[in-house]
Amino acid sequence: MDQLSAISEELAEIDGRVADNFRVLSNGFQKLDKIKDSSRQSRQLEELTDKMRDSKRLIKEFDKEVKALEGNFDRETNKMLTEKKQSMIKELNSYVALKKKYATNIDNKRIELFEGPNEGYTEENVLLASSMTNEQLMDRGNHMMDETDQAIERGKKVVQDTLNVGTETSAALKAQTEQMSRIVNELDSIHFSMKKASQLVKEIGRQVATDKCIMGLLFLIVVGVITVIIVKLVHPNNKDIRDIPGLGPPVMNRRLLSHQLKY
Repeated sequence: MDQLSAISEELAEIDGRVADNFRVLSNGFQKLDKIKDSSRQSRQLEELTDKMRDSKRLIKEFDKEVKALEGNFDRETNKMLTEKKQSMIKELNSYVALKKKYATNIDNKRIELFEGPNEGYTEENVLLASSMTNEQLMDRGNHMMDETDQAIERGKKVVQDTLNVGTETSAALKAQTEQMSRIVNELDSIHFSMKKASQLVKEIGRQVATDKCIMGLLFLIVVGVITVIIVKLVHPNNKDIRDIPGLGPPVMNRRLLSHQLKY
């Protein structure tokens, strides 16, 4: 940092900002190990990805500044600046590798997020960076960052689709709950109607039974009266059978009685 300040304040400032981002990335990945929820891990990875994007941009600015000033420095200074840039690129690549690793772990928990032949990235790729040129390192870092951005976008799409499905399921459950409530209310109404109908049938049954009893008594009375009348007509002189009130004696008796009174 002090050497860079002596060379260029702008380079020193860029280096300080990159170092700050790397500290945030280091702490962020350490905290990521303690997070068990997949959604929280995804959000944390998005924040770390933003830091890696910013670091990539700063490294590009550092490289442009070095190229603009390399004619003003001696060979040793240019070599030191190139090594510094390569060191930043390597460290960024290591964080990108961690990002890929954690993204793969989240992918195993939810749904496959990565596609293509470059998914098998491991730490061996970082070790191979020491044998790559500066331009190759930059291209490799850019390529890895692009892959990470695409993976994040796919992850966001999966989360959004999951939220949409959850919303639709919630609406369907709400509609079914309301329908079940209406069915229960209708069943209660039917049960009440059946209860009232049962009571009405019982009352009608009691009334019919009472009417039958009355009709039976009336029938017996009528039969008894008819029987007495028939017997009285057949045996008019039978003194054991009392006259029915309101029923006069036979016509023959009345004539005989009137004949006796004449004589």
